[in-house]
Amino acid sequence: MVDYQSLKKNETLLDDYLVFLQKTKPNENWSLNKQKAYWLNTYNAYTIKIILNNYPLKSIKDIKQKGEIAWKIPFIKIGEKKFTLDWIEHEILRKKFNDPRIHIGINCASVSCPKLGNFAFSEDNVETALNNLMLNFINDSDRNKISKNNLKLSKIFDWFYNDFTKNGTIIDYINKYASIKVSERASIKYLTYDWNLNIK
Repeated sequence: MVDYQSLKKNETLLDDYLVFLQKTKPNENWSLNKQKAYWLNTYNAYTIKIILNNYPLKSIKDIKQKGEIAWKIPFIKIGEKKFTLDWIEHEILRKKFNDPRIHIGINCASVSCPKLGNFAFSEDNVETALNNLMLNFINDSDRNKISKNNLKLSKIFDWFYNDFTKNGTIIDYINKYASIKVSERASIKYLTYDWNLNIK
């Protein structure tokens, strides 16, 4: 959960970081891990920024600007270009890296989202960090309820089903991380997503 009230009081620190991101545009000389870490950090930092810009509020889904929802507002400036959260998620992170763990690395400021780590991703830590976040997410009974014969999964696994099943079934993917061995014949349902703000 995020202490937005304290962040609001120290918003200049976040703004300084956003300026750093704007000036530090990724290039093809960067390793894939460095690029991935950059875009994950950018998504999360700007998600916090759009919440602070509209704080207090009940949900990120309440944000509207010129008829656009939060994910479609072009408020992210990198170099001379402007991006939306949707563009970073779908056109950069999903397309370029082909890594379903990015859905656990980015945070949509909502209760049912994967937990937002209190660290920045880096070239050196991004692989280990994403593995740990996925391990914790799948075994977090607030977000996924797992038993041998029944799965009640986060809607993330439904929305991005194709991302998680490129190398097997959804159960194969869950079994890579779950503390319980799930049967291949287990039933699968998806939990209702709580879009309330992940406020501390």
